[in-house]
Amino acid sequence: MDSIILIFICLLAGVALKRITAVPANAHVALNQFVIYISLPALALYYIPKIEISAKLLYPLGAAWIGFLLSWVIFSMLGKMFSWPKKLIGCLVLTAGLGNTSFVGFPVIEALYGKHGLETAIIVDQPGTFVVMATLGIIVAAAYSKEVAGASGILRKIIVFPPFLAFFTGAVMNVFGYDFIDILQPVFQKLGSTVTPVALVAVGMQLKIELRSRHWGFLGLGLLYKLILMPALFYLLYKSILGGDGLEIDVAIMEAAMAPMITAAILASAHGLKPRLAGMMIGVGIPLSFLTLALWYYILNTF
Repeated sequence: MDSIILIFICLLAGVALKRITAVPANAHVALNQFVIYISLPALALYYIPKIEISAKLLYPLGAAWIGFLLSWVIFSMLGKMFSWPKKLIGCLVLTAGLGNTSFVGFPVIEALYGKHGLETAIIVDQPGTFVVMATLGIIVAAAYSKEVAGASGILRKIIVFPPFLAFFTGAVMNVFGYDFIDILQPVFQKLGSTVTPVALVAVGMQLKIELRSRHWGFLGLGLLYKLILMPALFYLLYKSILGGDGLEIDVAIMEAAMAPMITAAILASAHGLKPRLAGMMIGVGIPLSFLTLALWYYILNTF
C-alpha cells in the first residue's frame, strides 16, 4: 500500500512544483536525465546478473515481449492508415506497449498472490519489461524521434544509451556467473530505487490534463490496448489456445494488465515523443488501472 501512496504523492509533488516560480520550467528535463543516466543503469546492474535462466521464464517473458511487439505493429498500422505523425506513433508504442510491472505490479501481485506470485512478477519485470525497454524501447524512441535518422544513427543511439550499456554489462556477467562485490550491491539497489519517485515527479511536472485536449482520443486508444486488449490477448493465448493454468499464468496475465510504465513515459518525453500525451498515459492510466485490474482478477478467478 505504501508504494501506491508514494505514486500519487510523487505525481502531485510534480504538479505542485510546476506552479512554483523558483523551480525552472524545464526542471523535468534534468530529472529525466537523472533517471536515464543514473537510476536505470543502477537497476540493471543490480538485477540482471542475478536472473536465473530457465524454462519457467517463457510465459512471463511472453507477456512483456509479445505485448510490446504487438503494440508496435498495431500503432504503426494505425499511424499509416490515418497519417499520424511519427512522434505520436512512437509515444503510443512505448507507453501502451510497456507496463508498470514493478512499482505498481509488485505490491498488487504480492497482495493478491503472495510471495510465490511476486517471484513470477519479478520475471515479468526484469528479463521482460525492463530488457524490452532497454533494447526495443530505445530502438522505437530513436526511430520515431526527429533527432536520429538512418540505421547507423539508431544503432549509435542504442549503443550509447546508458541503460542498454548497463543491461549488456549485466547480461555478460550473468552468462559467465559473475556479480558485483557485496559493497556495491546496496549502492546499486539504492540508486535503482530512485527510478519511480524521480520519474513520477518529472511526469507530474509535465502532466497537463485539458478537457479540450486533442490527446483524449489517442489516450483512449492507448489505454484501451494497455488495460483491456493486451491482457485479453494473453488470456486467450495462454488459457484458451495453449491450455495453460496455474499461478504463473494468472500472474503473467495480471502483469500484462498493469498501467503504462513510468519509465516509458520518461523515455518518450526525453526523445520529444508527445510528452503531454505520455504524461497523461501515466496520470490517467495508473488510477484507472486499479479498476481494470479488479475486473481481470475477477475474470481469472471466475472463468
